[in-house]
Amino acid sequence: MPKLENKVAIVTGAAQGIGATYAKALAAEGAKVVLTDMLDCAPVAAEIEATYQGSETLALTTDVSDEQATQDMVDQTVEKFGRLDVLVNNAALFGAIKPGPFEEIDVAEWDKLMAVNVKGPWLCTKAASPVMRKQGAGKIINIASGTVFKGAPNLLHYVSSKGAIIAMTRSLSRELGEDGICVNTIAPGLTMSEQVLDSDAHMGYRDANAATRAIKRYQTPDDLIGALIFLSSADSDFMTGQCMVVDGGSANN
Repeated sequence: MPKLENKVAIVTGAAQGIGATYAKALAAEGAKVVLTDMLDCAPVAAEIEATYQGSETLALTTDVSDEQATQDMVDQTVEKFGRLDVLVNNAALFGAIKPGPFEEIDVAEWDKLMAVNVKGPWLCTKAASPVMRKQGAGKIINIASGTVFKGAPNLLHYVSSKGAIIAMTRSLSRELGEDGICVNTIAPGLTMSEQVLDSDAHMGYRDANAATRAIKRYQTPDDLIGALIFLSSADSDFMTGQCMVVDGGSANN
């Protein structure tokens, strides 16, 4: 029996990379999936419907840093599917970031990254929570990063934004727990997503990063599916406010 049959899930940042993998994995477990991004999600949505018999999708364009856009995203989800069970706050800026000393980070770049990486998950959760509260159940999955636990240098704005996600998760879990809503975080290690593979700056770190792991290989998006499905399903109904680090044991060092 699929773990997410008759459930409805939103995945932000789903047009490519890890987000697309999340969307496909949720569909494989029977969920109806809303894919949203600033890029076109239609090709991934079409692939899901062609691959998984009986699957249903909705492809949207959403700027998660815009409050009205996030509310429209939830409204369109409920209009089409009648409910919302899982929100995966995956959209974030990372692949295009050029690592460098914190003194050299442009203020505009800092503000843009925080608007997407921190304000975005807050606004999406703000829009989704009334629907989940009315249902008396829901799963919110935020995406942090293993860099938070390692104090990674030369990415201060990114690491700070992901530290904020862990703090946000803990506070939200307290506010939403009595409504039957679980809020948890996945913290991946450096993952060979499309954006990372296209970035010379991030690819330059991959061998050194892999060497820090207990499991010494590159991480792929598929490595995150198990944690995602666990946190999306009834298997994690008594777990909230937690962070699952999925990085091959790198943060253990």
